[in-house]
Amino acid sequence: MSAVNNTRFTHAVFLLSGFTGYEVIHQWISIPFSIIYILSIMGNVAIIFLIKTDPTLHEPMYIFLSMLALTDLMLMIVTVPTVLGVYFFKSRLISHNACFTQLFFIHTLQFMESSVLLLMAFDRFVAICNPLRYTSILTQRRIAKMGLMFVIRAVALIFPLPFLLKRFRYCRTNVLSHSYCLHQDVMKMACSDITVNNIYGLSVSFSVMWLDSLLIFISYVMILKTVLSLTSRTKCLKALNTCVSHLCAVLLFYIPEIGLAVLHRFGNSSSHLLQVVLGYVYPLIPPLIHPIVYSMKSEHLRGRIIRVFIK
Repeated sequence: MSAVNNTRFTHAVFLLSGFTGYEVIHQWISIPFSIIYILSIMGNVAIIFLIKTDPTLHEPMYIFLSMLALTDLMLMIVTVPTVLGVYFFKSRLISHNACFTQLFFIHTLQFMESSVLLLMAFDRFVAICNPLRYTSILTQRRIAKMGLMFVIRAVALIFPLPFLLKRFRYCRTNVLSHSYCLHQDVMKMACSDITVNNIYGLSVSFSVMWLDSLLIFISYVMILKTVLSLTSRTKCLKALNTCVSHLCAVLLFYIPEIGLAVLHRFGNSSSHLLQVVLGYVYPLIPPLIHPIVYSMKSEHLRGRIIRVFIK
């Protein structure tokens, strides 16, 4: 690409990147990505379909699971096509408006997933700490209200980001760190003062991700306190066993998410390869693992899946 064209692209588009330095094997890398994408879509669609069509699965725990599957599905649809475009077709160009739209949906869905994990923690807290009032507290009407409230929260907090980015002039390098757009990655491309974006991004992340993770931690402290007070070892293990799937989901989501946010803002000397790997973990691995883990841990859901395949 000529210097003239590169200057023009710097002002007009961004360049998505994959594993820099490994371009020769990009098409080989796309094969496992494609397999993960297809399997994740199949698994999450199956979970949503089974829970929707089976009245016996219309319990709070399974409703929250269907919400998690829907969020995972949407997050993959928003991110993975551009990833496969980079690796399969070397399609690296993305316009500013398309990039801002993509990052809006990615960050909104990230916040929604964090909210769903918090609701699932609340579900486990009520089921273990206050089982007699479980059905009266977690009614379908109340679940719908909580879900709607968290969707509104996510959209309202992320909505200003594209407009904060549109006001910049992008005259530095136009090569992004990932195969999709993230706010903390795009704002570093601007040749203007990004203090407002930095402060707002950190404030929003803290008010959602850190607060949600803190509330999840507190809920598990209360759960552990209740479980340890049980006299029966069998009941204790059974109660803890119902939390294993959710704990796996929490760790799979928050560790790469928080790690990537910290690396982008404070880890200037960190390995670029580490940033890229972490960037692929949370849109690819949780949507693949969640249906498997929950199907294995939920006897009721596993039985329903087996019956469908037998028929």
